[in-house]
Amino acid sequence: MITGFRRIHWIWAAILGIALLCISFGAAQTGWLTAEKEKTIMSPAIMSLAITSPSFPHNGAIPARHTCDGLNVSPPLAWAGVPAGTKSLALIVDDPDAPDPAAPKMTWVHWVLYNIPTAAHGLTEGVAVKDSPAGTLQVKPSGSELGITPVAVKDSPAGTLQGVNDWQRTGYGGPCPPVGRHRYFFKLYALDILLPDLKHPTKAVLEKAMQGHVLAHSELIGLYQRQ
Repeated sequence: MITGFRRIHWIWAAILGIALLCISFGAAQTGWLTAEKEKTIMSPAIMSLAITSPSFPHNGAIPARHTCDGLNVSPPLAWAGVPAGTKSLALIVDDPDAPDPAAPKMTWVHWVLYNIPTAAHGLTEGVAVKDSPAGTLQVKPSGSELGITPVAVKDSPAGTLQGVNDWQRTGYGGPCPPVGRHRYFFKLYALDILLPDLKHPTKAVLEKAMQGHVLAHSELIGLYQRQ
């Protein structure tokens, strides 16, 4: 009688063990499939968008021509991997190291662009300030003394709108750090919306308008220190 009872006990123990093993395996499979699904959904938007510049590499030195020590014209930019469903692009350029990288106190905004059409694959050097006549030359007054050849202003892609930078003007303002080597973030956003005319927004206003509409984001970092 005892032997039969032990046999039944072991059989039930074996059945319970097999059931627990199946449940654990099923949970693991479900978790793996969920992770794979999330990876499939998220990876293209996060990983594919990329912004570069032929003027400088990521984490490389920005040439003086794109700063207050030179022509102060915007650098050429290129991007690829814009995700499906993108209706417009936005670009924000800022410096989180102001005024001194050793003790930063603020982020200085250098450029704000939005509603860049998805057909555009980049920006040429020297993009015009909004409403500047085509052919206008951008050069600081001392440019001739520096031996710098002026660069013709280029029109931004049709439909592109500009916000104001921290000099309280539209258009690009190049690096001009008072001390130390600063980092300049060129931040590209793919949006699932074409934004309304925000009437020369600040960076903060544009970021608020973009909330909930960012499909992808990519950054290019350039460095500059005055001699």
